[in-house]
Amino acid sequence: MTPMRVLVAFTASLALGACAVGPNYHRPALVVPAAFKEAWQPAQPTDAAPRGAWWSVYGDSVLDGLEQDADAANPTIAAAEASWHSSQALMAQGIGALLPTVSATGSAIRSRGAVSPNVPLASVTVQTQDRAGLTGNWEMDLWGRLRRGLEGVQATIAASEGDLGAARLSIESRLATDYVQLRALDSSRALYATTIDSYQRSLEITRNRYAAGIAVRTDVTQAESTLASAQAEYADLGAQRSVLEHDIAVLTGRTPEALSLVPVAALPSLPPVPGSLPATLLERRPDVAAAERRVVVANAQIGIARAAWFPTLSLSGTAGYSGSAWKNLFKVPAEYWTFGPQMAESLLASGTRITQNRQAKANYDAAAANYRGAVLGAFQSVDDALANLRALETESEATGRAVAAARATLRVTENQYRAGTVSYLNVVIAEGAALSAETTHITVDSRRLQAHVALVKALGGAP
Repeated sequence: MTPMRVLVAFTASLALGACAVGPNYHRPALVVPAAFKEAWQPAQPTDAAPRGAWWSVYGDSVLDGLEQDADAANPTIAAAEASWHSSQALMAQGIGALLPTVSATGSAIRSRGAVSPNVPLASVTVQTQDRAGLTGNWEMDLWGRLRRGLEGVQATIAASEGDLGAARLSIESRLATDYVQLRALDSSRALYATTIDSYQRSLEITRNRYAAGIAVRTDVTQAESTLASAQAEYADLGAQRSVLEHDIAVLTGRTPEALSLVPVAALPSLPPVPGSLPATLLERRPDVAAAERRVVVANAQIGIARAAWFPTLSLSGTAGYSGSAWKNLFKVPAEYWTFGPQMAESLLASGTRITQNRQAKANYDAAAANYRGAVLGAFQSVDDALANLRALETESEATGRAVAAARATLRVTENQYRAGTVSYLNVVIAEGAALSAETTHITVDSRRLQAHVALVKALGGAP
């Protein structure tokens, strides 16, 4: 066997037996409770579960259209999607680093030496050198530096995809929350519009009673004050609605002037919440998945830093033709080639390497801590949302009873006032109590829907 074949066989065996230094990735350990506080049951986490058009559970076609517009035109989502596409371009670089590189060269050079004053120019020799060739180089990834780099690139792409999902979910949930609040304001405005009509009729009755000498002047002023207060609150609700409508417009990629939502005095439907939720739903959260992928990236960087302690081995070669005339260039006598391994190792860089290894390990610890924090925060968000839903369900039932009682009290008080058995102050108090009870009931139902949206966001999709 020739020396060249021995060398090729030796380097091939090194490549086949190459290892990747640095730790193989393992998901950071988490302390997960055996039983969850708010309607949870333990399960094996996974981030493959689909999320889909989760907002459709509210049964509101206007919200469905707005969410679709936001997914298609929201600038924040578009920016996150562009970053994801940008990160995908890194894959070609990572794969390319594992493959040989080949470059072509060509040159045509004419030269002559220095001319002495006593030597005629005609006797000076002019030399021509034409060259054409290929140069190849392949770094043999004996210690896994390039493979760890590719591993990090893949994790970076996956993390960027998680960032896109997190941005999308954040915008979608914010839009849903704005929409629920806007419909709650529509309901409150409709309530105040009805109340204002009632107050105006009461004022007219009171003025007539005063003119007939049945009522006193303070009854009229109290009725006027109650009406004015309701009108002021109605105007304030309109201003709040405009702000929310502007925010919805921007979230859907429009200018505030380009969106006008017709008032609807009804909240979207509140879907039922399951009695128990599997922990697998938690791993649908894109921010949790992205945090874990960044731990993979940091883990790969440890391997890259450790590989710097070992020499690099590469195979390089050139082949081409060199001659004094292009017409004879590609004939056998003009052929040349070189081939052989090259090994490189920095001898005085140990301080830098120690620092890089320490930095890589510290970065890994930080990424692992951020991942654990993201998971713990996810557990808290879900438990918070479930606790709110449970409490608000009870509160909604109580405020519903309060509304019924306040309306009954108002009817009785109005009849008593017309009969002259109570003063108008009793009517004002009863009207205020009824309005307050109905407003509170609308607010509580709105908060229930917002808590459900928060639960969806915390789970990464509809439960």
